[in-house]
Amino acid sequence: MTNGRRKRLPRAEREQQILAVAEQVFATNSYQATSMDDIAHRVGLSKPMLYEYFGSKEGLLLACVERARRELLDATTEAAAAAAGDNAQLLHGCLLAFFRFSDDHAQSWALLRNEAAIPMATVNTELEATREQQTELTARLLEASRPELDQVRLEAFAESIIGACERLALWREKRPEITAEHATQHLMALISPSLMPES
Repeated sequence: MTNGRRKRLPRAEREQQILAVAEQVFATNSYQATSMDDIAHRVGLSKPMLYEYFGSKEGLLLACVERARRELLDATTEAAAAAAGDNAQLLHGCLLAFFRFSDDHAQSWALLRNEAAIPMATVNTELEATREQQTELTARLLEASRPELDQVRLEAFAESIIGACERLALWREKRPEITAEHATQHLMALISPSLMPES
């Protein structure tokens, strides 16, 4: 909430401000328990102005999920680029980026993992697209490091790794002593011990 006259921001900057607040409120209170009044109040905008930007509460949530998906893709593709040519580091770096994303962007991660609490088909489709995006990236990384794998096995392994990442991220919420680095080491030891980087 702002005091006094609200600062006039460019539209793109205002949208990012709204998304940051909405992401936090949705992740903390759940989608169902959040109202557009809650978000408008915290941003310091009128509710009609919020609707002008995003059309509906569902539209606002969808925009939050789309932003989280872009951020996650950026994090994992940057890790892949940093490890280009180093097969021992390629998958390791991307797994570590995923777990660090879940730490550094806790609100984004909460939105991405809580699809069971979101009733709209459109948003659930977007959440599944996020999962597919990461699965496709993982398959490409596996192909680079495991050229002997055929296409079906690459897809099967990539689906399994993404599922394991999600479960490990949830497990870490109950085991805060498990760092992103620890989670990555555990998963690498399971997936491909031969690709574990030298310590």
